[in-house]
Amino acid sequence: MQESQRLRAVQSPIIPVIADLIRSCPGTISLGQGVVNYGPPPAAVDQIARFLAEPVNHKYQSVAGIPALLAAIEKKLAAENGLTLGPDNRVMVTAGGNNAFLNAVLAIADPGDEIILPTPYYFNQEMAVTMANCRPVLVATDENYQLRIEALRAAITPRTRAIVTVSPNNPSGAVYPESDLRAVNALCAEHGIYHISDEAYEYFTYGNARHFSAGSIPGSEAHTISLYSLSKAYGFASWRIGWMVFPTHLESAMRKVQDTILICSPVVSQFAAVGALEAGRAYAQEKLKVIAESRAVAQAALSQLDGCVVPRADGAFYFLLRLRTQATPLALAERLIREHGVATIPGNAFGLDQGCHLRVAYAALPPAAIAEGVGRLVTGLRALLRS
Repeated sequence: MQESQRLRAVQSPIIPVIADLIRSCPGTISLGQGVVNYGPPPAAVDQIARFLAEPVNHKYQSVAGIPALLAAIEKKLAAENGLTLGPDNRVMVTAGGNNAFLNAVLAIADPGDEIILPTPYYFNQEMAVTMANCRPVLVATDENYQLRIEALRAAITPRTRAIVTVSPNNPSGAVYPESDLRAVNALCAEHGIYHISDEAYEYFTYGNARHFSAGSIPGSEAHTISLYSLSKAYGFASWRIGWMVFPTHLESAMRKVQDTILICSPVVSQFAAVGALEAGRAYAQEKLKVIAESRAVAQAALSQLDGCVVPRADGAFYFLLRLRTQATPLALAERLIREHGVATIPGNAFGLDQGCHLRVAYAALPPAAIAEGVGRLVTGLRALLRS
């Protein structure tokens, strides 16, 4: 008796591995997991009473989502993303962005088909592609983790079904400029493939960086799949609510996948999501000011560290460090936990197999704890990079 060959090919999720190490070393400060340190707005919690008031809410609801949430999402997309719903596209509420991505892969690809992932990639997306018996085609980004459009073009084959972009990016924090996202979208239209645009970190930009939604491009409806999530900006990680906008011609396939995996997103969470969207972007923007303070502290400390390159990161809440060392990323991350009480995520989990990279997250704790954690990280790296 053994597990499937398909699952043997899937990498083990790195977050539980690091979490086990953290538990074995009490007092460790985690700069690992990508979550925020605040919860949902009060308006979201207030919606739970409305959910409980109607016994029918304890039964399955629409595969696509409850009407009130779908209406709130449509309003949000038009106001913030320039994305208008019409006869050529549809919305489906999902259990977060991961559910939306898996829905998309299963709806558009057959076993052996290829999905292009710029590296560094978000590891759960590479895992989903592999689970679907598809082939992740990895295309390196440049030294600042920006897209290389011609390299993406060169990677397209007759088996290619989609190019994935994540902007602002997990794990690098890079924000792709509008011109590059337009170029990817045009490339997908030219070759008859899909552009899967993951926008989970859309609110998390700094300085002059601006988020751009590829689904807002006129004429892009037929080949663009846009993924969104409340997990980050609204402190909704455990509530598992996101949504996807996809071409109408995929509706039958999407409904089959959604009904099989989920039936419908948790209805109590959908009610809460209505409240979150009523609170609106202003709620997240106020919290972002504090995260920006932590970002500035981390950036200043890390930029002074010899043997460490901190590529430009204008979005999300990550820095993806390049380190001059012969140590493997996991070995270095383990020593940082055991010897210096600070946790990061090894870069090889994101497809970076050359050199040593660590992802540092700076939003999961209050600024004082982030400052302490970054201090431990700098001290630890100074010691370990010399050894």
